[in-house]
Amino acid sequence: MNSPEMDHVKMNSLDINEIKQYLPHRYPLLLVDRVLNWESGKSITAIKNVTINEEFFNGHFPHKPVMPGVMMIEALAQTAALLSFLTVGQKPDENAIVYFVGIDGARFKRPVEPGDQLKMEVEITRSARGIWKYKAKATVDGQVAVEAELMCTMRSASDASQSAGL
Repeated sequence: MNSPEMDHVKMNSLDINEIKQYLPHRYPLLLVDRVLNWESGKSITAIKNVTINEEFFNGHFPHKPVMPGVMMIEALAQTAALLSFLTVGQKPDENAIVYFVGIDGARFKRPVEPGDQLKMEVEITRSARGIWKYKAKATVDGQVAVEAELMCTMRSASDASQSAGL
């Protein structure tokens, strides 16, 4: 018999090889390097090591490299997708995709530069009718770099193409 505490499984870390089993992204767009911890149905903490070798630094900006805000949001979204797949206990097949449905209240508080480590914390705030809502933030050395509320949905790539009229 399961107790209420058993409904939410708390796990430890995932390395990059385990992450790749849950996310379809690959270089240069895989933006989660390690999961520090996660709790099914609740939250996840992951890291992204930011290096000068990132493709986007070639043009953003050559004289003062700064990680684009959209890439920070993408890193948070990938962390949220990981939490969703881990929560439902399902590894996606080649057709499973997590799409953005919305981004609310995005605030950028500090620049992220090569050598920084983004610590991403994502919490599920709601899940209903296939829409997942999350509270997300990324910090560098304890300082908030970005925070936002994210909404995503899981779809099959073929279903998404048909519903979008593609």
